Amino acid sequence: MADLPSVTVPVGALRDYIAAIFTAAGCATTEGGRIAHHLISANLTGHDSHGVIRTPRYILWLKEGKVRAGQQIAVLHETPTHAVLDGQYGFGQTIGPQAVDFGIEKARAAGMAAIGLRNSGHIGRIGDWAERAAAAGLISLHFVNVQGGELVAPFGGVDRRFSTNPICIGVPTREGPIILDFATSLVAEGKVLVASNGGKPVPEGALIEPDGRLSRDPATLYGPIAGTHLRDSARGEGALRSFGDHKGSGLAFMCEMLAGVLTGGGTSGPIPGGKRGRIANGMFSLYLDPDGFGAADFAVQARAYAEYVKSSRPADPAVAVLLPGEPESRTRAARLKDGIPLQPETWEAIAATARDLGVTPPAVAMPNG
Repeated sequence: MADLPSVTVPVGALRDYIAAIFTAAGCATTEGGRIAHHLISANLTGHDSHGVIRTPRYILWLKEGKVRAGQQIAVLHETPTHAVLDGQYGFGQTIGPQAVDFGIEKARAAGMAAIGLRNSGHIGRIGDWAERAAAAGLISLHFVNVQGGELVAPFGGVDRRFSTNPICIGVPTREGPIILDFATSLVAEGKVLVASNGGKPVPEGALIEPDGRLSRDPATLYGPIAGTHLRDSARGEGALRSFGDHKGSGLAFMCEMLAGVLTGGGTSGPIPGGKRGRIANGMFSLYLDPDGFGAADFAVQARAYAEYVKSSRPADPAVAVLLPGEPESRTRAARLKDGIPLQPETWEAIAATARDLGVTPPAVAMPNG
């Protein structure tokens, strides 16, 4: 495995390949294409942790019945300004757009909307959903948790209590959305997944062992890795750490309150019987129509302020001051042009899943270096 070259795959070829895998696994053609679109959207923005590396895990969950193809949201409770939705354990790339569009419609009618979503399959890169709302001219805020998905130790502790619990805020501007999207853990679990496949190592101290020693070894989270394709965090004895000490830990806690308790989907723990089963995302979202707040020309003023922030003299003349989302935009432009790079272990894991389903890898993958 270590001798396999990494590859770069043109975006269109990779999208068709991933879509074919999900279709072969039992998804409708439209759903397979939608899942592929959103996974590749994550790769294009440089968030490889939420990209096609997830394909083998998603297919395994589908086979095990932990995620379901072809699901629609169920409306459990609704008023003119809020709703509670159930994702029925459908793929997050199917449930996410439905939930966001539901919130957009309400916010357009009432000026604002609060949407609680429970029981969604892994909902992917949350920036996709803020971008969707921004394209409709709306501000949005998203808080996410994982029911039964303990991965992160609280500040001062070593035992897992939170998931990576991302927070995302998006605003529309006249030149495109500005998206702030981050995990409350020091790194997302998927970053450890990428590192375990030979990708970029995680920072020192991103993980913590049961005895309190800090670590950057993916085995801290997954247990022994050699000779395996699929990673299972239940095999590891350590935990991820929150970013910013008590600050990230506090934000993660509040994600549990909003996305877990308030939506009714459940928190990351305690896990009944101590054994992880089906993983489900909860998401609490706010959608705000700037016009409803009397914010005339919001998109114009937001961009003007953004440019003012960027005009600050850089501390390092060689490094520009960047807005939230700018690194992702630059990566997207480069990868649309040059293709998406994948580590050898990632490529082989996807290929193994494809072979099991009778799907042939694209012949256009280009070895790197």
